[in-house]
Amino acid sequence: MTDASPPAPARRSNATLAAFAASCLPYAALGLPVYVTLPEFYASHVGVSLSAVSLIFLIVRLADIVVDPLLGVIIDRTSTKWGRYRVWMAIGAPILMGSVAMLFFVGQGAGATHLAVWLVVMYLGYSISLLSQMSWAAVLSSDYDQRSRIYGFWQVANILGVLAVLLIPVGAQAMGYSYVEAVRMQGGFIVGLLPIALLVTFLFTPEPRNATPPAHGGLGATLALIAKPVLRRLLLSDLLLGAARGLIGVLFFYFFEQARGFERDQTSILLLVYFVAGLVGAPVWAWLATRMGKHQALAVASVYFAVSFGAATLLVPAGNFPAAVAAIFATGLAFGAADLLLRAMMADASDVIRLEADADRTGLLFSILNATSKLGYAFSVGAFAVLEWIGFDPEPGAVNDPGVILGLQWLFIAAPVALLLISAVVLRLYPLTPEAHAEVRAKLAARDGASA
Repeated sequence: MTDASPPAPARRSNATLAAFAASCLPYAALGLPVYVTLPEFYASHVGVSLSAVSLIFLIVRLADIVVDPLLGVIIDRTSTKWGRYRVWMAIGAPILMGSVAMLFFVGQGAGATHLAVWLVVMYLGYSISLLSQMSWAAVLSSDYDQRSRIYGFWQVANILGVLAVLLIPVGAQAMGYSYVEAVRMQGGFIVGLLPIALLVTFLFTPEPRNATPPAHGGLGATLALIAKPVLRRLLLSDLLLGAARGLIGVLFFYFFEQARGFERDQTSILLLVYFVAGLVGAPVWAWLATRMGKHQALAVASVYFAVSFGAATLLVPAGNFPAAVAAIFATGLAFGAADLLLRAMMADASDVIRLEADADRTGLLFSILNATSKLGYAFSVGAFAVLEWIGFDPEPGAVNDPGVILGLQWLFIAAPVALLLISAVVLRLYPLTPEAHAEVRAKLAARDGASA
């Protein structure tokens, strides 16, 4: 009787994973301003109306959702002597650098057209880059627990990139620079860091060669993939978590300044603390995933996030900065769980699809995951339209009526808590357990061995 278990995949060294994670730094440094800083910056400092900002981000992100699966198909079918993922990351780099410069180095009165055009270009470069990077991570190992480790490095580097870009306005304002100047410094940091970080990743991270797979089958095949049970719950959870975290991000400054009475420099520190906590918490969720499975760990993280966030926003007295720092740190511990675990879960799901379809569709699958994340964040920016409808004034120093502030609080607190709890329920019935994935890997190993 032979052992049907596949041999254990080789363990990637910490140095290799650190080199791979280097590319996360500029992508994460851009990702935060895109959904936290830029909407508020263009509405409050450049002069674009709240409704226009909301509509532009919604339309551009919805269009981007259509583009992502097409990019996934193209990336999957790319095969060069340099690999497929590093080639596309290299293509995305100049697109990102030019568009970031145009979005961040902008003067007052630039207008909605400027925002819309360069946001489209930026999202194209960002989609190409991030989709390639996440797909590359998925093929670095086929092992269930090793993928948690790989995406753990990925998530830690992401949060370090976020922290770096958050420290810029805090430090700039401490040195006497204006907030507008600080935003421009953030753009310059991203543009300068991107080529350096990519060079490190390209030189020191191996990439398995790609054998060109059969055609994906178009829209019908993509919809059939989404309908599979292993993807349905994963994508729904991603959508819910993206919307919840997006609402927290886009309304963070407005809530803590207008509803809790903090100054901009204090709110910037609170946001920094939120992401520092995410850095601390990321290894905890990766460890928990190896003990109880990724989907169970993410369900626990979602419930913890909902409870701690509700407590932090409802129970901390207005103006009490030390208490707010402690509460936000407790909440932020769960921030990184979704990015880390959902992407590791999609890497596992790609094995299921490869077994069923006999084709590597990693790029397409991560493009679908990207699409649901962006859809969630697109809905969250729609909160700006709601704020304008209830009469909220976004100008710095504006005084809004108590009824308007109450509406802001409902958007910022109740909606994310509900979305997080629904996500936890969805994840409870996720079918791809560690045991089920081990069976999939054994079948793949047997099939690959038979065809060798």
